[in-house]
Amino acid sequence: MGKNLQSTDRLRPVDLARGHGLSTQAIRNYEEAGILPAAARSPHGYRTYTPLHAGALRAFLALLPGHGHPTATAIMRAVNQDAADEAFRLIDESHAQLLDDRRTLRAVESALRDLDPTTTPPEPGGTFIGPLARKLGIRPATLRKWEDAGLVHPHRDPRTGYRVYDEAAVRDARLAHQLRRGGYPLERIAPLIAHVRTAGGLEPLEAALTDWHDRLSARGRALLAGAAELEAYLRARGGGSGGSSA
Repeated sequence: MGKNLQSTDRLRPVDLARGHGLSTQAIRNYEEAGILPAAARSPHGYRTYTPLHAGALRAFLALLPGHGHPTATAIMRAVNQDAADEAFRLIDESHAQLLDDRRTLRAVESALRDLDPTTTPPEPGGTFIGPLARKLGIRPATLRKWEDAGLVHPHRDPRTGYRVYDEAAVRDARLAHQLRRGGYPLERIAPLIAHVRTAGGLEPLEAALTDWHDRLSARGRALLAGAAELEAYLRARGGGSGGSSA
């Protein structure tokens, strides 16, 4: 692959765009963003690319699913600026985030094992919004937002009007907090908690947890695929995979 990428064959923007479902304007935008190396110009001022640019494009598109657009862009910009170590640092951060998300999933599963709405008796007391927010490491405004979204249902103290979270409401807040950490949007969390609250069990969460597992596995494989294409591009640039310059 390295030999082909080093070829001096000239490619037009449309040649790069074709086959990837991209527009020629997207190719120009990628070059301006530093995702692709700077293109040479023809005597008439037209951009001309080479198979090395095609390799950069393949690497970027392969990095996107695992890293997301901002990080994939930063990785390619670092490589094209001969700062491979910075690219490796960004890649490490994505792997660290994936590991943290896996730990969060395990924490959610651990929390769910201890939560059963059918056996949680109501308590006469409760927790106010401030102490609960501090315990979860969030702001009181976040708990109020979750209440508006139907995730938690505190009751009001009849004398003061303050929100009071009984054991069931604290459970729902904990579930919401863990699922939010796992990347679930509020609109997906609300029906899950509603089912847990009313359906008599935690079974409705099984599909969500399975989906979460699948998404993490897909990200892991995407990181591997992106690494393979980036390695090919690094080798084509002549920098291999272990130096600080490409």
